Amino acid sequence: MEREPDIDAGHWLRGALPRPSPNCNDRPRQDDIGLVVIHGITVPPGQFGTGLVEALFLNTLDLTSHPALADLEGVRVSAHLFIDRRGAVTQFVPFHRRAWHAGVSSFGGRENCNDFAIGIELEGTDDAPYDDAQYERLTGVLQALFLRYPQLSPSRVVGHAEIAPGRKTDPGPAFDWQRLLADLASSVPSGLGAKPR
Repeated sequence: MEREPDIDAGHWLRGALPRPSPNCNDRPRQDDIGLVVIHGITVPPGQFGTGLVEALFLNTLDLTSHPALADLEGVRVSAHLFIDRRGAVTQFVPFHRRAWHAGVSSFGGRENCNDFAIGIELEGTDDAPYDDAQYERLTGVLQALFLRYPQLSPSRVVGHAEIAPGRKTDPGPAFDWQRLLADLASSVPSGLGAKPR
């Protein structure tokens, strides 16, 4: 019996908690998916497990709940996926639609990476090590993306800092790119080579 694909016909990841965000729109071309951007996020800054990242992406964040949230007034952002410290995955935007995660950005001579990128937010900060469960889940998610969208490969996985240098620093020096690429190299089909970092 053939195994069900990990990403369904509606471009939702099986096993992820679906929580549709209003902060998305159509890509200029639905099939133009050529990049994965890895982010790091905490809300409030530096605090894990608050549930407020989800609230931010769903526009339900109570800005009065913490002084550091005041500057998020009017901010409308999202990502396709959020992976928390335990490795649990929430999906906010189907992959064929444009999530609002990259901001002013460019990759390979193309501006506005939101047009063609999938955004994955990891619960984390630049200087705190990411959890083993997050690396394991991220590797599995990337494998599923590579199979569903063949234009993607390990060489098309970048950090937010790479597409918005000087403006963004995440996922930061605490993120172990060598570990991720080694995990991918041992698990992706031949021909999908990992780029050195």
